[in-house]
Amino acid sequence: MDLLPVARALAPTRERAAAVARIAAGTGVELDEDFGRRTAAYYDAAPEPGYGADLRRRYDRLKRHNLAQFQALTDAGVEIRPWLGDGRPYPNSRVLRDRVRRTRRLYVHLTARGHGPGPVRGFHPMREPAGLRVDGVEFCHNDVFRAVHDLLGHVAFDTGFGPKGEFLAAHGHLQLYPEEAHPVLFTEQIAQICWFYYGPHRDVPASRRPFPEQKVLLFPKRFLDSFRQMFRPRPGEESG
Repeated sequence: MDLLPVARALAPTRERAAAVARIAAGTGVELDEDFGRRTAAYYDAAPEPGYGADLRRRYDRLKRHNLAQFQALTDAGVEIRPWLGDGRPYPNSRVLRDRVRRTRRLYVHLTARGHGPGPVRGFHPMREPAGLRVDGVEFCHNDVFRAVHDLLGHVAFDTGFGPKGEFLAAHGHLQLYPEEAHPVLFTEQIAQICWFYYGPHRDVPASRRPFPEQKVLLFPKRFLDSFRQMFRPRPGEESG
């Protein structure tokens, strides 16, 4: 199944809908190791500022758009279910994409089984209940986000789980959110990718590398600007 029509319909402006089409048609990413290391270092060192009104407002926008995307996907005929088996539901991105296209079904690796480097504990806005119950399981907001990112990032834009694929998926998925949500979306997605691939454990094999600590913070605009500059039309594609 083709999820690009769903993504285009969810874009908040015509310009963003056009950006979705351009990214899908032929956008490449030039990995910038300096950007990755700077972002990882900032995430690693940044103290959490406390969940104040501005941060709450931005996370609330992110949550609302995630729920709207979840509903649009189910309305389009995608079945989103919790993974209740052992381990993870998919060994790699290719299997995930192929199975979703063939079955119109996505299994979600639940946040309760892993959200960061160790046991899930403490407050995080994305771990709050989302008001959705599927197969007897109460989804939290991070479960919803995992589902919509896999579908409207990786499946829609046909990308893998390595750094290039993750950045392309994030770049495409970012087009579906209002600007106000972008700094926290950067924290939830792009900064954690950078920490995993360019952070303090980058020399450890990926299969044994820990996941980043879950932090609630706003990234400065300069990081988002640097991220956007990594994307270019592929050779032979129209840039307009």
